[in-house]
Amino acid sequence: MAYQALYRAWRPNRFQDVVGQEPIITTLTHQIQTGHIAHAYLFCGSRGTGKTTTAKVLARAINCAHPLEGAEPCGQCPACQALAQENSMDVMEIDAASNNGVDEVRTLRDQIVYPPTVGRYKVYIIDEVHMLSTGAFNALLKTLEEPPAHAVFILATTEPQKLPATILSRCQRFDFKRISVPVIVGRLKEVLQGVNRQAEAEALQMIARAAEGGMRDALSLLDMCLAYGEGTLSAALVRQVLGTSDRAFLFDFAQALLERRAGDALSLIHQMSRDGGDPVVFLKDIVSHFRGLLLSQLVKEEALADLLEITLEDAGRYRAQAQEVDQAALMGRMELFMAAEADVKWASQPRTVVELAAVRACNPQDEESRDALLERLDKLEKAVAQGMVPAPQAPPPAPARPRKDKPKEKPAAPAAPALVEAAAVEGKEVWEQAVTLVTGQHPEVTALVSAAIFAGIQGDQAALEFPKRWKMYYTVLQSTGKKQLIEEALTQAAGRPLTLRLSLQGDQPAAPPAAKENLSQIYEAFGRENVMVVDD
Repeated sequence: MAYQALYRAWRPNRFQDVVGQEPIITTLTHQIQTGHIAHAYLFCGSRGTGKTTTAKVLARAINCAHPLEGAEPCGQCPACQALAQENSMDVMEIDAASNNGVDEVRTLRDQIVYPPTVGRYKVYIIDEVHMLSTGAFNALLKTLEEPPAHAVFILATTEPQKLPATILSRCQRFDFKRISVPVIVGRLKEVLQGVNRQAEAEALQMIARAAEGGMRDALSLLDMCLAYGEGTLSAALVRQVLGTSDRAFLFDFAQALLERRAGDALSLIHQMSRDGGDPVVFLKDIVSHFRGLLLSQLVKEEALADLLEITLEDAGRYRAQAQEVDQAALMGRMELFMAAEADVKWASQPRTVVELAAVRACNPQDEESRDALLERLDKLEKAVAQGMVPAPQAPPPAPARPRKDKPKEKPAAPAAPALVEAAAVEGKEVWEQAVTLVTGQHPEVTALVSAAIFAGIQGDQAALEFPKRWKMYYTVLQSTGKKQLIEEALTQAAGRPLTLRLSLQGDQPAAPPAAKENLSQIYEAFGRENVMVVDD
């Protein structure tokens, strides 16, 4: 006899063998026991969750001549035997993906009037019903609303949102949920026992997680892994077949990213590629890992184990790795690798996409983005709280600019430099006193004022300049309430209201009103024709 795939050989024939869908099974068995069988059902859910299987078991149960306790089909009557051999004339299974036209539905509508040959009901199972055309839905509508008493429709689909509302309103809808990892592992153990094979617990966990809630996918993966050889199925073999990364490998790679060790991260990527790992699968795994780190900061350890479907020991490892990491940093790296996951599918060199994402994750300060700025600011505030404030390096002295030869007719003003120097000295004392006040009350401002260069006080404004290399501090002061704290300290130190004017070195701020008034006085004293204004 030809070999039969595991997902076909182990397809449930009874309600009690359908796992992970207990509320649906309970409702259907109760309907059969009470005789309240609907004329149209809609089974919807993701692939491999048991929609078609449950439809076949339901068709067998309602046609069984001698049902067992719990509305289970007996498996011995002519109706059950015909269904088991897949040659029953009372159960029609239609694939809507290949029979989606109006003519097929009209043929069905013409045949439905004939009564069943053996059982009590004529059952029509329409798989992937969302593939029907608009005309086919219209042709089916009236029959679905008022079918003959002996007809039962079971519609199965993975995309119920594509069905017209007129069809949905005429069906009893059952949503099949994804099957949890422990339930899938339990079913895989039953199958292994039936085929007289053994497997490591970690291997079964990996297969169940890779199935993403689909029992059919899990059995197909198990079938593929068992085909590699005899003996116990090991986790290493499953990892090789699936192309996934070891959990320890993911922890090491994530640690290299969090500690900014780009070289180690690239070495691990090389190891993954050398071992035959798929870049697409690896990106998916690392995104899932960072999701686990983020969840470990938001939920308790027991809830984390349930959300990620892992052991409490692994949940503790996630919590330990994420303990010293900021949430913004985790979210930024998740977004980075999610973007790489979308890009790698179209890249000619997928490995390069992974390496580029890893280098960017190790150097978030190089990315001109809000997340990078927030991460650096968070580190700065933590350093201030611990009393370790890195003083910014003094900016290099500006290169001497050649002095322009002044025309002989330009008059000198010897009194002006003395006045400016006196004003600067007075303003510097006010600024130093204001710095003492604000840093004493708000230590987190220390690094911000240390990076600034005091440019003097003119009128009711105090000017601060920032070198371009400290643009981050300039941006923080502009966009937060810390600027107001400095203005309050300046007002207190000067004894009069003062505001703060911020600028970056190299910008050309507009001349203050006082400069225009001084220029008017010079024009009156010497005559406009005798004054030449030169930008110095």
